[in-house]
Amino acid sequence: MIKFYFNGSPNPTKIGLFLEEAGLAYEPVPVDTRTGDQFKPEFLAINPNGKVPAISDDGNIVFDSNAILLYLGEKTGKFMPSNTPANRAQLLSWLMFVATGVGPFSGQAVHFKHFAPEKVPYAINRYAFEANRHYGILNDHLAGKKYMVGDTYTIVDMDVWGWARMIPFILGEDQWVKFPNLKRLHDEVQARPAAAIAIALKDKFTFKAEMDDEARRNMFKHIAA
Repeated sequence: MIKFYFNGSPNPTKIGLFLEEAGLAYEPVPVDTRTGDQFKPEFLAINPNGKVPAISDDGNIVFDSNAILLYLGEKTGKFMPSNTPANRAQLLSWLMFVATGVGPFSGQAVHFKHFAPEKVPYAINRYAFEANRHYGILNDHLAGKKYMVGDTYTIVDMDVWGWARMIPFILGEDQWVKFPNLKRLHDEVQARPAAAIAIALKDKFTFKAEMDDEARRNMFKHIAA
């Protein structure tokens, strides 16, 4: 059985979506990053980077959400586009676009907007601009297309949904109007029963809610240093 190390943040949630969509048996293992679970030796043995998500599939360890989606998609043959060179090229390109662009810039936009101990206008503007630009690229790509790759729902759509669902928190409640094509894809995925289960998985466990000094030290190690 797959052990799924997770919390309620965007990257683990999209893995939860795949597991539910694919009907895979898994054991959810909560990792509370506000209390420092990610630094415990037993978790660092799973992911030396101390980040969620991660999975252990009968001892085969995979970390990074994009790597996990690709691993599970290739292993099960589910939610993958038809196997053509063109689709493979698009699959890898958009997975890496989310991994290296959408996720990091969105995460930094959230940090400087909501959690940084001091407001730095340059950093806030820089990361909000780049997050906006990346979502705009996704939106433009989806013009005239139902899905990100080919004509079927795939792991790339799950990957995009994981972050797109956070746009109001990342950029502001009124920002969806800029991304109508992305909003359409988001709404379709959000309406799937598996999405509701993936989002609600965190509610089965107790995670620390307060962003107090302890949480900041655990989530932002440069503060403690």
